[in-house]
Amino acid sequence: MVKIRLSRGGAKKQPFYQIVVADIRRSRDGRSIERIGFFDPCARGSSERLRVDRARAEHWLSQGAQPTERVAKLLKEAAKQAAASPLEA
Repeated sequence: MVKIRLSRGGAKKQPFYQIVVADIRRSRDGRSIERIGFFDPCARGSSERLRVDRARAEHWLSQGAQPTERVAKLLKEAAKQAAASPLEA
């Protein structure tokens, strides 16, 4: 089975997560199929907290990939951000 999940990076006590598509048999930070975004829970000020390639996320969801609980919340948050912000050229 394929999951959309978080892969941890960053320094100690300063986490930074990649949103990746990976086989469930691989370790959390192991090899992934595709990187579709990132999540920075420690973002401050004008730095970007969340970026998701929604087209690729929709593609993988249509192929049967299952998001983890946290990633499902982040995808919903990214959809809200996209709806709230004006289209960028």
